[in-house]
Amino acid sequence: MAMGVCGHNQAVAERLTEPTLRDTAPMRPPARHLERHRTDRIGWLRASVLGANDGIVSTASLLVGVAAAGPSRESVLVAGVAGLVAGAMSMAAGEYVSVHSQADTENADLARERVELDADPAAERQELASIYVSRGLDPALAQQVAAQLMAHDALGAHARDELGVTDTLGARPVQAALASAASFAVGAVLPLGVSVVASEQGLIPLVAGTSLVFLAALGAAAAHVGGAGLMAGACRVSFWGALAMGITAGVGALFGAVV
Repeated sequence: MAMGVCGHNQAVAERLTEPTLRDTAPMRPPARHLERHRTDRIGWLRASVLGANDGIVSTASLLVGVAAAGPSRESVLVAGVAGLVAGAMSMAAGEYVSVHSQADTENADLARERVELDADPAAERQELASIYVSRGLDPALAQQVAAQLMAHDALGAHARDELGVTDTLGARPVQAALASAASFAVGAVLPLGVSVVASEQGLIPLVAGTSLVFLAALGAAAAHVGGAGLMAGACRVSFWGALAMGITAGVGALFGAVV
């Protein structure tokens, strides 16, 4: 009887200590936590919104201003088409030069950082660690993090945490130039198309009114894509568009009366 109890206890102990399927199965990597952020849209979103907004405001203001001076309908349309082409080219050139200057600055900073890393990596590691300490890490942990990140990608760690340069927010001149030119042309076509179908007497109020609607829709759409409030975005863009068209119409009427 005692032998039976001992054998039973031994079997139970072996069953409890033998590895289970859960223990022997390879551990799965944790599921990747996917989050949708909007920072990767900053480059093209900024250029597109700026271009479309400028296209609507500039072309509508030009049409209203020229029409207020009292020329023929054909002259107003010619001025509108010229404004579309010139504005699109100007936006592309200006955006390319501006963003390329930013890219040149980033590349110069990266080149300088590469030289400093080659010359004194210990000082650069200490500099990186001090950045992490200022963000709340314990000094010992900050040293460890800095050492591991520099071992993996020293230039990338300093570019990201010291210079603030990342692939997501990096300058892309060609992308910005194309987005600005295309969006300006799209924006300019809207008031220009309205001026084509509007009568000569109703051209000013129709172009101005529809352009404000276009601007409000653009502001709301840009705010939605960027994650901001729709009403605030629509009102902000509409206000400045109305101000621009009002001033341009006043100037056109003034000079038209003088001439």
